[in-house]
Amino acid sequence: MTESQEIGSTGTTPDVGPATASGGDPASGPGLARRPLALSASRAADFRRCPLLYRLRAIDRVPEPKTRAQVLGTVVHSVLEELYGLEQPDRAPDRAAALVPAAVDHFYEVDGGAEVVPLEQREPFESEVAALVSSLYGVEDPQRFSPESCEQYLVTATDSGTPLHGYLDRVDVAPTGEVRVVDYKTGKPPHPRYRDQAMFQMRFYALMYQRIHGVAPTQLKLIYLKNGSWLTLTPDSATMAETEATLDELWAQIEEAGRSGHFPPRTSRLCDWCDHQALCPAFGGTPPEYPGWPGTRVVSVEG
Repeated sequence: MTESQEIGSTGTTPDVGPATASGGDPASGPGLARRPLALSASRAADFRRCPLLYRLRAIDRVPEPKTRAQVLGTVVHSVLEELYGLEQPDRAPDRAAALVPAAVDHFYEVDGGAEVVPLEQREPFESEVAALVSSLYGVEDPQRFSPESCEQYLVTATDSGTPLHGYLDRVDVAPTGEVRVVDYKTGKPPHPRYRDQAMFQMRFYALMYQRIHGVAPTQLKLIYLKNGSWLTLTPDSATMAETEATLDELWAQIEEAGRSGHFPPRTSRLCDWCDHQALCPAFGGTPPEYPGWPGTRVVSVEG
């Protein structure tokens, strides 16, 4: 594999930060008809981390409490999407800052934000959103270009039929045709030994984009707003082929587990932050009765 990877930073020493992607099926949920599954980047990461975690999230769909970090990422993403919806000259830093209060209002009034961030914490929460949005200007100038798309939802499949879906935070297309896929993170960047795990999500997105548009992205960019740093990756054909093979193998393992109902727990240091210890045999818990595998979604590749 030949990859070009670099890290740029205007902030502090890299560390592991929280993920923001939910990766769930937007058309299904608790109490709704069970739909065939497709693989998202976050659910793929779940299965690699712990097969039981994948089952509880993707198949049983056990509710999880929202965290402050998750809703922070959601609000910041909504502000940046609205920012890039403005005309280029209007995307000055002060205009970006002016978008924050309305986004936080929406969070509280429509999304029930007080359940996660109490009203007495609204002011520091809003300040943190504003700081993260402002941090983007230390990485790039939103007034210099317009994205091809923001928050684009993709559905496709590999040659072997592995169903894929997910949202791309932003896609930039240069006048000369080069494509850049961008993802925002509101946590700190990973330690160098975890960078490949961080870029797995981006390679997943690149493969989906290539399958649908017939063009591989020239650059994948992760922007860490917490300290104004970034990671970039230039994928080549070998990288894309390896990513597809990895996802096919992973989906085969998931389908086999789905047929057998055997999703064993896999313990790690991340168990300390898991919401499902009461359902995990590794912690003396009992999983719910296995509801069965929902089936395989038939996905056509879009042109």
